[in-house]
Amino acid sequence: MNLMEIQNAPFLPDAIKQFDYSLFAKMNGQWHNTFFDVFFPFIREPEIWAPLYLFLVLFTVINFKSRGWFWVLFFLFNVMLSDYVSSTLIKDNFFRLRPCHDPFLLGHIRFLVAYCPVSSSFTSSHAVNHFAAAMFIFTTFRKTVNPAWAFIFVWAAAISYAQVYVGVHFPFDIFCGMIVGLILGYIPAIIFNRKFGLELPETKN
Repeated sequence: MNLMEIQNAPFLPDAIKQFDYSLFAKMNGQWHNTFFDVFFPFIREPEIWAPLYLFLVLFTVINFKSRGWFWVLFFLFNVMLSDYVSSTLIKDNFFRLRPCHDPFLLGHIRFLVAYCPVSSSFTSSHAVNHFAAAMFIFTTFRKTVNPAWAFIFVWAAAISYAQVYVGVHFPFDIFCGMIVGLILGYIPAIIFNRKFGLELPETKN
């Protein structure tokens, strides 16, 4: 299979691909500045976002005791499920060249990171994983902790947007990854809320 055949992936209609190229050209090639050129490559790295999730694990265990440990188990399951669905089930069956490997974009792409993965561009695992985590956190936190945890979706969106900005994904990869992630995060969150739920342990007077 040559590059032309790979890029013309049959699972994507031509109209979507044309719109995708147009939007990618704007997000990657036009809507940029010197601050974003530093910020977006920075925020997508694990050493930046991993501490937040580690903090949430510690916060939940400390404040919710045994229920917190169940939350951690469900959260880890959510992480493994979202990564498996995106990185294995979807990518292995729907291959699409990444923008940084696309011959049609050669000489027209702003590539801002050191490495362009050879795996499929569809879907973005960053989008799937972070939106799944965001949905799980928000759904399990909003009634007991604080509905302001909705900000976690902004965090997921920024990391996902960065994938297009630096040149490793198309916008449609992000959009589909977001939808998949929201679904995968919501299902275990609802099961957790029905079986356990986060409730502060009773304190003795």
